[in-house]
Amino acid sequence: MKALLTISLLILSNTFMTLAWYGHLKFKELKWFENLGLISIVLISWGIAFFEYIFQVPANRIGFRENGGPFSLVQLKVLQEVITLVVFMIFTFLFFKNESIKVNHLIGFGFLVLAVYFIFKK
Repeated sequence: MKALLTISLLILSNTFMTLAWYGHLKFKELKWFENLGLISIVLISWGIAFFEYIFQVPANRIGFRENGGPFSLVQLKVLQEVITLVVFMIFTFLFFKNESIKVNHLIGFGFLVLAVYFIFKK
């Protein structure tokens, strides 16, 4: 149960992180954001990133083995990285349709999946 809760919170956290880090690249397409300066965009992104932390911190606390969770620190980090990539890819497919995924991207993703395998291997 803690593993599923941790992973769910990491997915939510990474959704907000991706919106904060890359969502602003689409702001210029929205009428009320088109004239905002960089400082305004940074502040909006920080506001979005606040929600990332609301989910990330509990995910790590719940999931960390020394707090009674199922994952070591290294396992938590690798899970977070793979979840970040999956969320980022979904975000890219939905909002940046002009971006393409190439074979080298898929190979890199495969290596990250292998990293998860080796990190969790006993």
